[in-house]
Amino acid sequence: MAQLKERLKADLTTAMKDRDKTKTATLRMALAALTTEEVAGDVARELSDAEVERVLTREVKKRKEAADAFRDAGRTEQADLELAEADVLADYLPKQLDDAELTALVDAAVAEVTAQLGEAPGPRQMGQVMKAATTKAAGRADGKRISTAVKARLAG
Repeated sequence: MAQLKERLKADLTTAMKDRDKTKTATLRMALAALTTEEVAGDVARELSDAEVERVLTREVKKRKEAADAFRDAGRTEQADLELAEADVLADYLPKQLDDAELTALVDAAVAEVTAQLGEAPGPRQMGQVMKAATTKAAGRADGKRISTAVKARLAG
């Protein structure tokens, strides 16, 4: 079984003993999402740590989007709860890249594509650069941030 999933289960037990309602509810939700992912498709399977990270990243994104929606509707208390859940899940994900690291990663992806093409890529090769940059980021940066950085690099 994936080490990350085992860690989630162990932390759930600890959170239940500590009577931490937010963490308990969040970890239960995360484990339910993982179970759903495991049984999706034709054959039930065991998730790898990378797949667990992808599911958790998706759940964090959902929480942030829900928090924005609640905040727009004037329900700040519910928005704060959603952000608290996102923070709990973020502890299980790799550290996100800062802007300087992301820029360096995009520069490396552009250099890689330049070597493949024999010329500097332009906006038409954005897909190739995005593929290389996303692979290098490996879950440490949101796709939207990567896309913005790649567009800025290819435009200028």
